Amino acid sequence: MKTLQTLALVCTLITASSCKEGTKETASENALEDKTTLKEQKDMKILFVLTSHDKLGDTGKKTGFWVEEFASPYYTLLDQGAKITIATPKGGAAPIDPSSDSPDAATEETERYNNDAVAQEKIANTKVLADMNPDDFDAVFYPGGHGPLWDLVNDKNSIALIEKFNNQKKPIAFVCHAPAVLQDVKNADGSRLVKGKKVTGFSNAEETAVGLTEVVPVLLEDMLIEHGAFYSNGDSWAPYAIQDGNLITGQNPASSKLVADKLFESLN
Repeated sequence: MKTLQTLALVCTLITASSCKEGTKETASENALEDKTTLKEQKDMKILFVLTSHDKLGDTGKKTGFWVEEFASPYYTLLDQGAKITIATPKGGAAPIDPSSDSPDAATEETERYNNDAVAQEKIANTKVLADMNPDDFDAVFYPGGHGPLWDLVNDKNSIALIEKFNNQKKPIAFVCHAPAVLQDVKNADGSRLVKGKKVTGFSNAEETAVGLTEVVPVLLEDMLIEHGAFYSNGDSWAPYAIQDGNLITGQNPASSKLVADKLFESLN
């Protein structure tokens, strides 16, 4: 009997020891997985492309990029450990649309930008777009504003850059007016990138609401449909974003966070 009791005690001790070792191994594996995930997030390199154009047609008014469409994705991705580079066609200071910097357009993210000297320094000293190499980045993101309708839509460097990102199957993301820069972008086989793709962007109804239908050189919704895209939109000014493969598009400023979230998910 004593022998049986002794064997039972030994088995119990061995089992307990094995459980502890198993727990240690599991905890160690989880810790390693967490560190790996964190490392992957820190290593994300994302290129933001902004406009250099600051004139709103012949109106005498100023335009540029929309602050919310930059700030919300910027902080969403930055807070996840992304390393963000900002470029414009001309380099140097990227023009901010004055309307987007007004109290009426303020959000938590724009307030954060207004108090962020580092981010403001980056906007004041953007890189030259022609010097950017898609091989150095994991994804590209284009904020909107009306400015891109005049320069980035026809910018050869921008077109070539998007085409290379797309051919490499990397995420390409655009919000509000920025999908207009896809106008002349092609696939490797020469077909239009947006043809047959589900996309969204600033709607004709929203452009009419801001009174710029006769001012802008491109009506985004019409252009996308004419180029064979499956365009759709949600309610005016409401968040709405679509992903089709590696192509991510958002309808308006309120959609910028959705686009950033989809971009982040695509990289993980």
